[in-house]
Amino acid sequence: MITETVSAPSRPSAGVARRKHDDGSRPGGKRPGGNRLSREGGFASAFTVNALLVLGCAYMVLPVLWLFFAATKDTADLYGTPAYSLGRFAFVENIAAVIGQDGGIFFRWMGNSVLYAGFGAVLGGLVSVMAGYAFDKFQFRGKKAWFGFVLLGVLIPNTATVLPMYLLASVFGITNTVWAILIPVLCNPFGVYLARVYSSSYVPDETLEAARVDGAGPVRSFFSLGLPMMMPGFITIALFQFVGAWNNFMLPLVMLQDQQLLPVSVGISIWQGYSVPQPEFSPMVITASLLSVIPLLIAFIMLQRFWKSGLTAGSVK
Repeated sequence: MITETVSAPSRPSAGVARRKHDDGSRPGGKRPGGNRLSREGGFASAFTVNALLVLGCAYMVLPVLWLFFAATKDTADLYGTPAYSLGRFAFVENIAAVIGQDGGIFFRWMGNSVLYAGFGAVLGGLVSVMAGYAFDKFQFRGKKAWFGFVLLGVLIPNTATVLPMYLLASVFGITNTVWAILIPVLCNPFGVYLARVYSSSYVPDETLEAARVDGAGPVRSFFSLGLPMMMPGFITIALFQFVGAWNNFMLPLVMLQDQQLLPVSVGISIWQGYSVPQPEFSPMVITASLLSVIPLLIAFIMLQRFWKSGLTAGSVK
């Protein structure tokens, strides 16, 4: 009978163990400087991230801060004092100049911008959410090809489509009207893409199937179930639409000739042209630019809680 014998593993000699420990390692596989190196690496990564965040905040905050300081200066202080210093408290005089210039047309421009941006945010955001929901939940011929066209539209800059849209608007006779601005802001390829992502993440197919069993049609299922579930995404898309329409410059510059229809971005650029031969217009232009930022700040502050709820809902689910 043949039996297999297994010998017990031999222990290393004291000399071998001593040589293993002499190379800087300790029993258990840890080196003396391991914790120190990990702490240094963590500190370096944290310092890099915080430095990038500080640079990003400075990039966004410093221009607005400069606007605030410059709006308190008259022409002499604007060109003769440091950038981030208060002037002779000419802010009230600058606001009065903005109000009185061209019969108070600045507030007409602000109203036009609110109309264009609000229309694009509400209706344009709703169109994007409906399209994204349809691309996610419905099956139809050419679905992938059509969504590919949407993604292609994300890659095309808006300035490249201004001239074709002007030619189309001239064919239909809507140039120099509000419709030349309102109709294009209804289409946002990036909003459609973002809405499809939200629909696939927030609207379960089982919920819609239960709604169909209960007799709800596609339209009722969307407005009763899909849209409330996608509300954080709708708020995010609407906010992006509002900012994009508010800052839109090339489209109204090409489409509109009547100054009564201009948004505030184009109107301020006209005043900026006045300040080249007449520097006394510069404080008024700067003050108008500061006032034009206020609606954007209000929109972000009012919609911030909806946006945060949308960002945190995914982590909870």
